[in-house]
Amino acid sequence: MLQLEEKEIMAFKDESGEKVEFEIVAKLKVDNKDYMILAPLDGNEEDAFAFRVDEEDGKPVYNFVEDEREFEKVQKEYKAYTEKE
Repeated sequence: MLQLEEKEIMAFKDESGEKVEFEIVAKLKVDNKDYMILAPLDGNEEDAFAFRVDEEDGKPVYNFVEDEREFEKVQKEYKAYTEKE
């Protein structure tokens, strides 16, 4: 688990093309895969989303975790992470 020293901000476009900014609240490794937990800057941490970090052509690609089992594993690891803080 990577401790974040400073706020890291990422921006994505939503379905309507509007820019939405997220704070990276955690970086996790689950089953040898990298994940990030992102919370919208205009929301709260409870509105967080899990993204798997894949690599294509040597560049990171962020994929929203939609699979229920995969999400539950990431959620369990994130909960353990937050309980340690």
